Amino acid sequence: MAEVASALLDGVTGIVAEAGRMAMARWRTDFDRWEKAPGDPVSEIDLAVDRQLRAALADLLPDAGWLSEETADRPDRLECDHVWVVDPIDGTRDYIRGRRGWAVSVALVERGRVVLGVLDAPARGETWTATLGGGAWRDGVRLRAGDRTVLTGARVPADALPKADRDLVAVAKPNSIALRVAMVAADEADLVATRRWGHEWDIAAAALIASEAGATVTDALGGAIGFNKPDPRAFGLLVTAPGLHAAALERFEGRARG
Repeated sequence: MAEVASALLDGVTGIVAEAGRMAMARWRTDFDRWEKAPGDPVSEIDLAVDRQLRAALADLLPDAGWLSEETADRPDRLECDHVWVVDPIDGTRDYIRGRRGWAVSVALVERGRVVLGVLDAPARGETWTATLGGGAWRDGVRLRAGDRTVLTGARVPADALPKADRDLVAVAKPNSIALRVAMVAADEADLVATRRWGHEWDIAAAALIASEAGATVTDALGGAIGFNKPDPRAFGLLVTAPGLHAAALERFEGRARG
């Protein structure tokens, strides 16, 4: 499956769109929500979308493994050549608060590489897709990351910038990390940087979308990010327009190591 067949992409996109419609039907309504851990919200809709995606994607590729935020991890996924990596609602805080910055995120990983990624953001009316070597697209329009080469003035999705980064420009920040990364792909932001451990399901689809749009995608220390690892996490994330990555790494690497 070095090249993803268009039929497979169409199938996944349809499945993810249906999951998005299901989530959208319950958005801004009454539903149960709680915290899995302090500061880590989840809702009954996350779980329902997860179940729907798992059933539909299993029908599409019965032999593929499964890794999802809302499903207990099983080590047998490590024996699979293909694994679905899923966040049923990335940006649950925005979903619960009735804000638009959430998306359904699905990626297909083949032997450690993401080969297909789909983000469906129904509250924003957006569908993002990418295949390895096939480019990245939003609503049928091909995406290209920006050509900025100077860090000063770079656009960052943020609610507020720390004093040390006041030379950057804050732009609207969706709660979904996947959508923030996709903003770099669409030249609506120039960099996204995180300095904490994050899970593969948060970034798998968006990382492919960004890289296929020409952005540079690494962990917080500039290293490559692998997928379907025994510990499915990465140490931070640095996604930039290609001409900014070296300067951004120089600025943020020390903070990440600290």
